[in-house]
Amino acid sequence: MNRYTIRKQVFLGVLLAVAVAVGYIETMIPLPVAMPGARLGLSNVVILTTIVVFGSKEGFSLALLKSVLLMLVTGSVTGFFYSFSGALLSSIAMILVYRYVKSASMIGVSIAGSFFHNLGQVLMAIYIVKNPGLLTYLPLLLILGLFTGYFVGLTADRVSTHLQKIGV
Repeated sequence: MNRYTIRKQVFLGVLLAVAVAVGYIETMIPLPVAMPGARLGLSNVVILTTIVVFGSKEGFSLALLKSVLLMLVTGSVTGFFYSFSGALLSSIAMILVYRYVKSASMIGVSIAGSFFHNLGQVLMAIYIVKNPGLLTYLPLLLILGLFTGYFVGLTADRVSTHLQKIGV
């Protein structure tokens, strides 16, 4: 292994640890909206930054590993299914928008990720609970996702610009 590969792996390990830590802390932050499972999505700053700085494969892997490790840390198997389905859809969406929609800003990429993360979680909830009525949560989650996606995209843009500037 060359020096760059080792450095990259170490940095990705640190990013994964940060994503898991932020995701765990986020589970303890109560939101002012009465929405089951609603989160700020702050750990997605790390995922989006990874996609931009290191690539699609790395960002996708980090998103899925974050879900697995969060399940191990929190012990929430049900939460894992929601997290994993959201991470799967959102990371695919962010990768596709980032790669193929050249006019999309980081905020746009993040909002697309937020949309698909919420969609994935609601679809998983419908599958688990066997209640299509849960689809009524989606509009409110999508509106909340616009705001969180905006701030995640703005933050990821600044972080990735800084990391690229310092040569990571």
